[in-house]
Amino acid sequence: MAIEMDLNILIGIASALLVILLTLYFLQRKKPKQDAEKSHLHRAQNQRNQEAIPRRAQIARNQRNRLRPNANVAVAHDLNDDSEDDGEIIDIPKGQVLDEKMGAKKRAKMEAKEQKKLMREQELKQREERKVKDAKLEEERKKQEEQEAAELRKQAEIERLAREEQERKELEEYLKMKEAFSVEEEGFEEADNDESSNLLADFIKYIKDNKVVVLEDLAIEFKLKTQQAIERIQELQSNGTLTGVIDDRGKFIYISEDELLSVAKFIKQRGRVSITELAESSNNLINLTPLTSD
Repeated sequence: MAIEMDLNILIGIASALLVILLTLYFLQRKKPKQDAEKSHLHRAQNQRNQEAIPRRAQIARNQRNRLRPNANVAVAHDLNDDSEDDGEIIDIPKGQVLDEKMGAKKRAKMEAKEQKKLMREQELKQREERKVKDAKLEEERKKQEEQEAAELRKQAEIERLAREEQERKELEEYLKMKEAFSVEEEGFEEADNDESSNLLADFIKYIKDNKVVVLEDLAIEFKLKTQQAIERIQELQSNGTLTGVIDDRGKFIYISEDELLSVAKFIKQRGRVSITELAESSNNLINLTPLTSD
């Protein structure tokens, strides 16, 4: 009985060992197969990767060859055409790679576009500043012209009024002188016609000989009132018998026709002569030395 039990135990142990051995055996056989499959898959993947590298290089080269002319044309077009869209995107087919060289060209293109944009903005700004400056200068020029025109009009008005005043005075003096000659003058009222002519001739000769006469002395010399002497001189000036000027100091300065011609010739030769220059040259042009000692 005991022997039979030992035998059954031994058989059970043997069966268990057999199962374990079979399991280990199958596991050992399965593991190399899995390792082989893994190794095969790894080799296949490496082979595909190695094959893919030349294909990618070839694709990149083909892409560069196709895009290089387009990129050059696009950059040149950007530098000459401001209307091109800044956000333009180059269409690259699927599966193709844009290499670093193409990226640098794109950046150069964008930088050139930005630089041209800044230059254009600066040019527009300078142009606008020039317009403002020119407009300001034009406005100042117009104001200056208007001011000069106003001054010329004012000066012309002053000269016109002065001429009118001078003409009015001359007319008044002429009327007075005409009236004075229509009546018998003091100092000549007792003389006959011949004597009057002689006195007038003496009157004229006295002035011409002395060149510069004091009006009061002239009136005393010919027994006239000072105003009458002045009016007589003005009458003789109006009819061309005497030429000269009455200054503000009560003197009459006789100027001969030849001396007047010399002054006119001097002014004509000089073109424009100031009063100062004329006064400085008058000593040479006009002789003020009396012909007599009286």
